[in-house]
Amino acid sequence: MNARRRAVRGFTLIEVLVALAILAVALAAASRAMGMLAAGSGELRERLLAEWVAQNRLAELQARHAWPDTGTRSGEAEQAGLKLAWRETVSGTPNPAFRRIDIQVARPGSEHGLARLTGYLVREAAS
Repeated sequence: MNARRRAVRGFTLIEVLVALAILAVALAAASRAMGMLAAGSGELRERLLAEWVAQNRLAELQARHAWPDTGTRSGEAEQAGLKLAWRETVSGTPNPAFRRIDIQVARPGSEHGLARLTGYLVREAAS
């Protein structure tokens, strides 16, 4: 009987080790990327909340229908449990019927701004 032997070929130890090394490098890179993404999401949340504080401040000025004096004012606001400091600068424009409002929001005691918003108010005509 002439039995044919079929050669069984598998992976060599070297091939398995190379594949594991490539997999380890890929997993390490993915893990680092996820860590950076998680760290960035915290800052993104702070920036979003700071933007909301600036928008709320401008909306409050518009809703009052008051003509603000030029100058700088500051205060604090809390948004979703995060305490933030805002500073608004009211300045005149070439058209005396408009006022420019620049609002900057940062963490209290920090010079690193999280959000900046510029808007305009229009003086309402006397009836």
